[in-house]
Amino acid sequence: MELTQATVDALLARLGPDGHVHLPGDWAAQELTDLLAGRYGVPRTLVLDGFADPTVDASGGAALLAPFGDRAVRIRAWADEDRWVGTGTARDSEGAERPVLVVARREVPEPLAVAPDGDEGVDWVERLVRITGWTRTSRRPGMDWAQVESRLGTALPGDYKRMVETFGEGAFDGELDLVQEPWTDLREDGLLIWAGTEHEDLYCWRTDGDPDRRPAVVRSFVNEDHLFDCQAAEFVCRALVDPHHTFTLARWYDTPFLENYRASD
Repeated sequence: MELTQATVDALLARLGPDGHVHLPGDWAAQELTDLLAGRYGVPRTLVLDGFADPTVDASGGAALLAPFGDRAVRIRAWADEDRWVGTGTARDSEGAERPVLVVARREVPEPLAVAPDGDEGVDWVERLVRITGWTRTSRRPGMDWAQVESRLGTALPGDYKRMVETFGEGAFDGELDLVQEPWTDLREDGLLIWAGTEHEDLYCWRTDGDPDRRPAVVRSFVNEDHLFDCQAAEFVCRALVDPHHTFTLARWYDTPFLENYRASD
């Protein structure tokens, strides 16, 4: 059987609101993942090489893993209105690794406010912690910022330093990668890069002025600069929550998260 979007539609209809199926072994799991990504956007990785992301809970698609127990090998997930959709590979009852498609019911959360009771006096890093449901200890509390700033020849914004200390190496919604030390690739243009995406958008600041007042600038993949009247942490909060933001991530997930690249302590 040819694997097409029509095939995917038929399989999802057969599974209904809850269900899973082991697919023929000669089907390409990555091809199915690509078809679903074309429909739903960037997936969240729940299981990789047999290891489940320990931060995944009911709000992040944990119900998709229930049918497989410890037999899931690689599972990626999407939020689709009132259901979760997942695919990847898992071992069947005979121990053979096979592609799978799985669907589970999803409780749709109330939309998150960017900030409670207006924006004045908001601690945007703390708000980012709340928005993402971050509960781990600080990832990089011992960063030697004096040494980093000496190498760069400029002071860095306090909210950026707190983001790195709090979240460490990872990507918001699995897409916006937080740089651990700003890149200088655009130094000749007066920009320092503090984050980026797989779509080659670069999230920057201008290098002049008070570092704690530097607005976010996005150098898009078509080499256009977009200036925002906010700093880095506020920019990330708004991109995660506001579906109308120019560089929104909210179209993919109703519940923002951070995909952490380092094992928990």
